[in-house]
Amino acid sequence: MERQKIAFRAADGFPLSGTLFSGSGDGPLVLISSATAVPQRLYFGFAAHLVERGARAVLTYDYRATGASPAPSAWRRRISMKDWALLDFPAAAAALETVAPGHAMAGIGQSFGGQALGLSGISDRFHRYAIVASMSGARRLLDDPWVWPRMNLLGVPTAIALGRIPSWMGIGEELPGSVFRDWARWCRMRNYFFDDPNLPETANFAQVRIPLLSLGMLDDPWGTPRAVAHLLERYGNADITERWFGPEHVGGHPVGHLGFFRSRFSHTLWPALGEWLLSGRQPAIGTTRAEIPVSRRASRS
Repeated sequence: MERQKIAFRAADGFPLSGTLFSGSGDGPLVLISSATAVPQRLYFGFAAHLVERGARAVLTYDYRATGASPAPSAWRRRISMKDWALLDFPAAAAALETVAPGHAMAGIGQSFGGQALGLSGISDRFHRYAIVASMSGARRLLDDPWVWPRMNLLGVPTAIALGRIPSWMGIGEELPGSVFRDWARWCRMRNYFFDDPNLPETANFAQVRIPLLSLGMLDDPWGTPRAVAHLLERYGNADITERWFGPEHVGGHPVGHLGFFRSRFSHTLWPALGEWLLSGRQPAIGTTRAEIPVSRRASRS
């Protein structure tokens, strides 16, 4: 297996950085798209896991103005959160495709990375796509009572004052203030960014017709069954399989919103997702939506 840093550009010229894992297997190319404020290095272990099991190549990357993709000093255009899905996501897919033109490609998106597929308008370039802990971020659908005050009473004023959200605030990697303000505004909307009149690209969700695997975590205060259902409703033309995991499936260890790709789950959670990405085999572990306690369940009707 080889691992190398690569540089590529979005359609508007923004320079982006990724890490390419490649091997001798003939399985699909796999694109990994991060959760908000999560650096690509969180996914390095899983990327290597896929290559070791036959993926042709796997690409991780950082969205613009985060991690290893900082904004150039001369950049003057506003950096919007939608740019991650409309510009950076397609650029990363194109960069990965150059490794083996015409080869089958699969994808994984954690949290925002699962929303990016629907916004991007390029879902037809993937054979299948897994969305991990991906949900609608509308406040009313979450189980975290501190989301609104943290984002709006602390986060938004900080974003305005500093022009950024520093990592010491505890949200993860540093974020541009403009991105955080977009995110907070969407979370205040009843139907998340689907209510944003300046985001007509939400119509692209209806174009997604590929197989989707949605993996939810029963101890995730953000990706609740209600919030996940609200997102999956928008993927109404896709062939969706849902599986849910909790501590009871992984020896009592908490998983939460961002835990799936931690190395502690390399022998419990990773193999099932890897097999689905590489061969389409349905996961044999976890539980279905119908088996979730009624008090937490939400339909996708």
